[in-house]
Amino acid sequence: MRLATKLGFLGVFSFLAACSPQEGREGPPPTKAEVGFVTLKPQSVPRTIGLRGRVVAYATAEVRPQVNGIIRKIAFAEGREVKAGDVLYEIDDAKFKASFEAAQAVLKKAEAVTAGAQTTYDRNRTLLQTRAVSTQTLDDSQTSLLQAQADQEAAKADLETARINLDYATIRAPIGGVIGVSNVSVGALVTENQTDALATIRQVDPIHVDLVDSSANFLRIREEVRSGRLGRKPGTPIPVTLTLENGTTYDTQGEISLIDMVVGQSTGTFTVRATFPNAERMLIPGMFVSATVDLGTMTNAFLVPQRAVTRGDDGKATAYLVSAEGRAQQHVIITSGTVGNDWVVTDGVKEGDRLIVDGFQKISDGSEVEPVEASIDDDGVVRQDLEPKAAEAGKETAQ
Repeated sequence: MRLATKLGFLGVFSFLAACSPQEGREGPPPTKAEVGFVTLKPQSVPRTIGLRGRVVAYATAEVRPQVNGIIRKIAFAEGREVKAGDVLYEIDDAKFKASFEAAQAVLKKAEAVTAGAQTTYDRNRTLLQTRAVSTQTLDDSQTSLLQAQADQEAAKADLETARINLDYATIRAPIGGVIGVSNVSVGALVTENQTDALATIRQVDPIHVDLVDSSANFLRIREEVRSGRLGRKPGTPIPVTLTLENGTTYDTQGEISLIDMVVGQSTGTFTVRATFPNAERMLIPGMFVSATVDLGTMTNAFLVPQRAVTRGDDGKATAYLVSAEGRAQQHVIITSGTVGNDWVVTDGVKEGDRLIVDGFQKISDGSEVEPVEASIDDDGVVRQDLEPKAAEAGKETAQ
């Protein structure tokens, strides 16, 4: 009897279980990954590139003697401005004066011999008409005249050489600029074309800044200029702004003056030279600087936060966009430099696209997402906090 009763209860429980509303119930639907997005809008973006470089003198001249002698006088103040033609050094010129005077005397003697030979030749030519002298006599006098004239020309050349040596005894500035430290003192012996310079003159107003850029970047910029995307006509001046080593901005703009058409075989870089006014001597040769080159303005470009862009092994830049169906789609984009914390994108996106800027760890290409509008400050930080919302949604699902 008890066994039958127990079997009856089990049958009732089995029936109730079979009829329970829990039968056929599925688990909770998967939650969509919550992502932050910003809406892209085209805008005009200044196109600049930042380059590192070094200041170099506009012109440099190493002063060397061209004759041998003893330094008698130093006629300049070290570290001061000199003008082209200013006297820098005086070499003892006693022997050069003597050589010059001797050459003058030799020239006078040669001139006298030439005059006598000319008179003899003229007289013999007249006498030949009356047959008072022979033709041989006339020929001999002509030969003597030609020799005298040659000796006179040689004497003139020797005199000019002596004059040049005498002038070289006074060493003058070949260019204007700031002269450095003198490497010799009064009484020092100097030699013609010696290896060590007596002093160095550097022209620093205006002054050059040599910048270094990659050949790949040069080709890209050239194509942008040629296509008109930068709004700058070829041949127009390209302004450059300098930042000094202490972080201050140089107060005068310069412009590109030279693009070297030779690329380094080992580095793949080439030199871009900019020229700046330097009236206050703020820029010193050898100084390292940073330069911002203003290439123009790109119209209809997009600023894409750097945090939203990744690059694959092939170097291509990609970003995630929210599709109309609410899915994350990975797109290949074309970048052209940076502005602050943003990439300048010229292709791969369009106006109104929703760019994913947060929540990347939860998504992959094609996954469903729950887009939430976000904002990014100037430092590239997403201000809207998405994590609490995701946590709250998780709690509701658990309940």
